[in-house]
Amino acid sequence: MYNHHSPYNFSKTLKVKERCGHCFFRFRLEPSFFYGAMYVSYALGVAIAVPTFIIYYLLFGLNKLNVLITIIVVLLILMPIIQRLSRNIWLNLFIGYNPKKASNTREENLKESPTKIA
Repeated sequence: MYNHHSPYNFSKTLKVKERCGHCFFRFRLEPSFFYGAMYVSYALGVAIAVPTFIIYYLLFGLNKLNVLITIIVVLLILMPIIQRLSRNIWLNLFIGYNPKKASNTREENLKESPTKIA
C-alpha cells in the first residue's frame, strides 16, 4: 500500500501508491479520506499507553512523572507504525475484501475495470 517499505523513512512514511499492484484498487478514494484515521490512531495510542502505564507504574514501581515520560517516548518511537496501521484499519472499515479479485490475475482484474473501486 505504501511506496516505501520502512515506516521510519519520515519523508516517505505516508506516501501511498496510486493503485494496488495486483487488483488495481485505487488507494486514494477521495481527498481527505484518511483524516478519519486520526480517531483510529488515538485509539491505538491509548491501547499502547495503558499497558505501558501498567507495566512501568504497577510492576516496576516508577513514579508518575517517569511513567509519563516513558509513555511519551514509547508513543514517539511507535508513531510511524501507528500512523500506517491506523490508515490500514480505516481503509478496511470501508472497503471489504473481495476474494474473486484476490484470486484473479493482474490481466483479469485489468480487463474487469481498473477504475472500479471494489
